[in-house]
Amino acid sequence: MTFEIRVGTKGIHISHGNTFLVCDHRGEIANGGDQGIYAADTRFVSVYQLFINRQPWKEIDASQLDFYAARFHLTNPPVQTAGGAITEHTIELTINREIGAGIYENFAIVNYAGKEVTFILEVEMRSDFADIFEVKSGDIVQRGSLVTIWDHEQKRLRTVYDHKDFHRVANYQVLSSDGPVSYANGRLFFEITLAQNQVWHACAVHVLEHGQPIDPAIYTSREQGQPEEQFNQQQARWQSRCTEIVTSNADVQQMYRQAVADMGALRIYNMDVSEDAWVPAAGVPWFVTLFGRDSLIVSYQNMGVSPDFARGALKRLGERQATKRDDWHDAQPGKILHELRFGELAHFNQIPFDPYYGTADATILYLIVLSETYRWTGDVGLLKEFRQVAEGCLDWIDHYGDLDGDGFQEYKTFSSQGSENMAWKDSGYSVVYADGSQVKQPKGTCELQGYVYDAKMRMAEVFQVLGDEEQAKVLQEQAETLKRKFNEVFWMEDEGCFAFGLDADKNQITSIASNSGQCLWSGIADQDKAERTAKRLLQDDMWSGWGIRTLSSSNPAYNPLAYQRGAIWPHDNGIVAAGFKRYGLAKEANKVISAVFDATQHFDADRPPEVFAGVQRKSEVDFPVLYPGGANIPQAWATGSIFHMLRTMLGLRADAPHQRLYVNPTLPDWLPEIELQHLRVGSCLIDLHFWREGDHSHWETRRIKADQDTPQDKMIQVMDEPG
Repeated sequence: MTFEIRVGTKGIHISHGNTFLVCDHRGEIANGGDQGIYAADTRFVSVYQLFINRQPWKEIDASQLDFYAARFHLTNPPVQTAGGAITEHTIELTINREIGAGIYENFAIVNYAGKEVTFILEVEMRSDFADIFEVKSGDIVQRGSLVTIWDHEQKRLRTVYDHKDFHRVANYQVLSSDGPVSYANGRLFFEITLAQNQVWHACAVHVLEHGQPIDPAIYTSREQGQPEEQFNQQQARWQSRCTEIVTSNADVQQMYRQAVADMGALRIYNMDVSEDAWVPAAGVPWFVTLFGRDSLIVSYQNMGVSPDFARGALKRLGERQATKRDDWHDAQPGKILHELRFGELAHFNQIPFDPYYGTADATILYLIVLSETYRWTGDVGLLKEFRQVAEGCLDWIDHYGDLDGDGFQEYKTFSSQGSENMAWKDSGYSVVYADGSQVKQPKGTCELQGYVYDAKMRMAEVFQVLGDEEQAKVLQEQAETLKRKFNEVFWMEDEGCFAFGLDADKNQITSIASNSGQCLWSGIADQDKAERTAKRLLQDDMWSGWGIRTLSSSNPAYNPLAYQRGAIWPHDNGIVAAGFKRYGLAKEANKVISAVFDATQHFDADRPPEVFAGVQRKSEVDFPVLYPGGANIPQAWATGSIFHMLRTMLGLRADAPHQRLYVNPTLPDWLPEIELQHLRVGSCLIDLHFWREGDHSHWETRRIKADQDTPQDKMIQVMDEPG
């Protein structure tokens, strides 16, 4: 007998845009933790608890119905009332929550006590208006004043927070109730009398004010399902623009469908550029905002699904490109931001996140994504629109990304609250020597050099398109020089692998880390060194059976439960696998992809978490271990890794400007066939069928449909990737 093992996270969270709710399976928000109702980086509700005649309700079960909706089933403990005792488990309370313009709560209570009962449903609610950074650190300071007002006529509880010009309001209004409601001593009181089998209903809404206009209709809408209808329409539009897949592998089919749904849920609606240009949040619940690195990597991952996120990310990040040096924010001219926040600490400039520019890779990745978007869409207008931004990025790479003029990228913070590490492994302790000790700034990790190589090769192509042959030649020569120097300086012959990076004295950081695999994705590695690096990353100290660890288990600093010193990141593995495939290492790429897909099948709803533990896989019936620090689920680049890894297995490379789509399928035995439907390249929609016979993979074009105004000479042709 076999058992399906599922690994899930604690609690339930629902979200829409920049509003989200984190609660337990009772639907409650406990005092003292990081649960709460949040919007715009502020916690509006810090305590929410339910009581029946002063006794806490008992949990039956709970379920997240969608990214914006959840349901909770509770029952009563033994309760003494003025009318007599109520036996436990005879009263059922169901709460349906949906996030729309507000957070709607629909209550239903049923009496199974066998007699008429009278009791009080109490809702305790408190607000601390804490900044999200303080909530996560556990060090909360109240700076402003709080006032709570109960309006009996409107049945509205209004808590106002003011600190100078920082104004936030948490409203809770009872829209309907089958009985009277009152407020006293910090609690709402619903007086309920029910005959046997009678049902009591009430509906309420949380409305969070943070500077945005509030539609008065939100306080009159009482219909459960209105947010659902609206979101279903938004999701339907998103999914209609996405590539679909059909495969006999039900697990892959489910993973892909869930990833498409989650990616739509991660859209930050108030940052939309247009109906065809969106911005993805980095992750729910803690990273519902614009990020540089995350937004760009996610956009790249989504390219074969929909370019809409890339269009949005390029626009919103380009608008906020730094124009001057500002050490507090770690900004320099041309730099792309790292993170944008809207909470109280950022508002009063107590943290440098309005926005913060402390990232070494977002500026480089911007160029890669601009190029990739052009390759998939053929839209030369994008290159013209963002040419000035691109030129600023290139200037930053040469003058600020290279701190000492040696041709390599290094990073260092100039802010008193700046980040210790500014590459993708950005936790404060992630970059270590082979003896486990910390590497001090400035430092330059190996993958940054690869990103620059790739970006300059791509920009050489872009400037050719824009008619600047001289600049194109300079960029290509710079890229070739960087590649030659990189393979000389970063290579560790005794390890058969690229060094983690260079320290402040230009000595190699000789630790074995997954970063070296990302160098293959960029193409900066020589062929023989790429093959040896892949072999090294698949040795036991790096290979967990669930994927490639961030750091070798032989390093004294290794910890399989540490964020970036031994744990496994799906997006990192997806990038490494793409690098393996780039160098013709299809078997090795499929090994990595297979492991991550196996792990994903064990997580709730077939969702890959942001990160999971690097614990060794012991057998086929083993299961992966969650990261104990609370990973974001869904997390955008983990979700996008599903798309990226499928694209790697199929070997898709778009060249829409030249009316080409190249394919190089290398299907594993567990994916014998798959069909892509409505794959958009340029102005064409393409259906492709892939299948495996023996050890060989094949493909055929099922359909190519062009937009009505597409001339025949602009039709996309599908062909094998040149050898």
